[in-house]
Amino acid sequence: MTNVFSASEVTELTRKSDLRGSWILSCQLGITASCFALAGLWPNLPTFIIGTILLGGRQMGFFVLTHEAGHRTLFKSNWLNAQVSSWITAPMDFMNGRAYVREHLIHHRLVGTDDDPDITNYRDYPISRARLWRKLKRDITGQTGARDLYRKLIGFSRLTSLDSENRAALLRGLIWHLALFAILSAFAVPHLFLMWVVALIFVYPAIARLRQVSEHGAVPELTSNDPRLNTRTTLVGPFVRLLFCPHGVSYHIEHHLNAAIPIFRLHTAHLFLAERGYFQQSDLTYGFVNTLKRMTEVTSA
Repeated sequence: MTNVFSASEVTELTRKSDLRGSWILSCQLGITASCFALAGLWPNLPTFIIGTILLGGRQMGFFVLTHEAGHRTLFKSNWLNAQVSSWITAPMDFMNGRAYVREHLIHHRLVGTDDDPDITNYRDYPISRARLWRKLKRDITGQTGARDLYRKLIGFSRLTSLDSENRAALLRGLIWHLALFAILSAFAVPHLFLMWVVALIFVYPAIARLRQVSEHGAVPELTSNDPRLNTRTTLVGPFVRLLFCPHGVSYHIEHHLNAAIPIFRLHTAHLFLAERGYFQQSDLTYGFVNTLKRMTEVTSA
């Protein structure tokens, strides 16, 4: 950091804000509610489909905020970060937020090495279009989502044998989903809960896959310790940001450069870096379509 930013810039870029964190969380919850409202106010098949697809993007948004709270940068208070993650963001898919953060911090420490715990998710890229399509077909047909959800829900059959942390995470997930069903029922639209489940099984897995491989797949040098070479930033428009890269998560080089920068300051960090020519060696990609092209720049299946 000292070679890129001045000390005063580092201080400013890593400054946390409860107001900004609260605004991001409020937007996340508000847009999620709007997806249900769309189908509730105009009940027909197109609004159900559109709302469900958008909910998949909101589920990614909950994951991104779990990630942000895990870095303790969503709010100033470590306690508040932990509570928001445990009760609001991580339970959306029965995630154990604490376990996720522990592994994710290892990813940050070991990215650029063969010991990176996430490397199997993107080591093979670029791959053929046919192979990528086979992966995405498993996602959009529900095979990936149903498998992942089953692996989590099966924990309820052995709840008493789980350690306290995993047991608590499952129970919080159950409470969260019961609360969502209760809220929808209070508005006389309990059937819209199905939108959430469908999104979790058929939409979210594809979004999660594409988001992850866009960050580290087919980068200039995966085994480099330089974030410009082992990580990618993708600059996207409003719709792609809403669906695939909520809350500015696609500024990923900037995040790996310094994980203490809150997500709402990554854009500013990007501008600073761009002005100084920092990205000259990196695979800075404009548009998600161009990122996908990077993922499939081979011809063999």
